[in-house]
This record gives sequence, C-alpha cells and structure tokens, in this order.
Amino acid sequence: MTENQRDLEAGIELDLNGRLTYGGYLKLDLLLSAQRPLSDPPHHDEMLFIVQHQVAELWMKLIIHELKSALDHLRRDELDACLKILARVKQVQRQLFEQWAVLETLTPSEYLEFRGVLGASSGFQSLQYRQIEFLLGNKNAQMLQVFAYDPSAQAALRAVLEAPSLYDEFLRYLARRGHDVPSTLVERDWSQPYQRHEALLPVLKRIYEDRAAFWPEYHMCEQLVDVEESFQLWRFRHMKTVERIIGHRRGTGGSSGVSFLKKALELEFFPELLEVRTELGT
Repeated sequence: MTENQRDLEAGIELDLNGRLTYGGYLKLDLLLSAQRPLSDPPHHDEMLFIVQHQVAELWMKLIIHELKSALDHLRRDELDACLKILARVKQVQRQLFEQWAVLETLTPSEYLEFRGVLGASSGFQSLQYRQIEFLLGNKNAQMLQVFAYDPSAQAALRAVLEAPSLYDEFLRYLARRGHDVPSTLVERDWSQPYQRHEALLPVLKRIYEDRAAFWPEYHMCEQLVDVEESFQLWRFRHMKTVERIIGHRRGTGGSSGVSFLKKALELEFFPELLEVRTELGT
C-alpha cells in the first residue's frame, strides 16, 4: 500500500538563506500583520470584517492598474490590447462580487458586537473605489470633500477626475477611426460628469448594425457593457449584504445606509451603449 505522503524531491531548493523567498517577494510579514482588530478583547468576527475589506482593496488596486493600462492602449489605438485587459478586469470584478458571500456569513447580532469600534470609518471613504468610479466615468467633484483630511489622497483623486475616463477615450478612439462622434465629446471638461448625447446614437447604431465592418469597435462596445453590468451587480450585492446585516440603520460614515446604496443602482457609465439597443432594426 502506498503511504499517504509525498516526499521532497531532490531538486527542491532548501538552502534559502539570503535568497529571495515566497514570503519575502510577497512581503507577507507586512501583509499578514495588517489585520489588527480594535475590539477588546478581539471579537472573533472582526477578523472576517477586516480581511474582507482588505482583500477587496487589493482587487481594486489591480482593477485600477489594469484600467490605467487600458486607457494608455486606447490612446495609442491599440484596441486589441485594451480588450485583453478588460477581459481580465471582468474576472476581477467576478471575484469582488463573489466575496460578498463570505461577509454574508456575519449575522446582524455578531456585527453589532464590534460595530462601535469602527467609529466614522466607512467604505464610502475608499479612495480606490472612488478612483474606479471616476475611471469608468461616474465623475463627481463633491467626492473630493470626503478626502479633505488626506491631501495626498485628494490630489490622487483629483488627477483622475480631471483626466478622460475609459468611455471618453473610447469615443476619442472612434473619432480617430473616422466615426462621426460629436466634437463636444472629443474635447470637453473631463472633470464634469458625462452627459448622454443624442447624436452619438447613430454612430453606435452603425457599428452594431454592421459588425463585420466594425468588429473591433463592436467588440469594445460589448466589453464595456459587460464591465458596467458587472459593476452594477457588485453594487446590488453590496446593497443587499448591507441590508441583511444592518437593516436600515444609518451607515458608520453618516450615510442613510441601504437607501443611499440603492440610489447608486441608477447611475450609468455608458448610457448610449444601452440606449442604442432600442434603436437597432428601426
């Protein structure tokens, strides 16, 4: 009978003194020492709460990294590379969506036992989340006020606010490809929220109704729709998770809680990409 074990192979590295190791490369000492519950004595479920949000921030860091690269590729008319990146972004969004199931194992009574130590801290104060919203086009200069306590964070968010979003860069790409994109969409005040433009619908309708001629543009349109849908699903799951844990209490950061999160479900990144569907075949 074979023993239920696996022996070390002769070639496995064992002399690691002074060499780069797994833990060293990933800075695990630093990473795994960042989970510090504030409850005293430490509440068992506060660790879950901390890890959930830290993991989300790591995934958001990757999304920002990828979206900035996607923007660079669009500016250089490298649409294939941009599409590859957005495919990865969608998989990261899937991870963010699925991990709400872990937090949903936290019951209302368990959360209330340590909620007090959170003070005024809130996910609303997540700089990375707000950067993603801005990168995708949901610009709101009022959000800068939330980071008045941290000038460096505020400056980082302002930089994203004042730069073209992913949708802005895609519309500029379409214009360079000869599509009749309104000039007011190609050059505008990027810090202002995007407003739907009726004249863009015929441009998109032409792309959708002649996929063979405009396959790269069509593919990009559908990728953007996928990204927005994934983001909306995340928003919805966030709202439902909060609802099942705190009901309709006010949020720790002062918001109305669930009702505030529900309003976010009405926000759109790429309005014409959905509206054009009604126009197809007419």
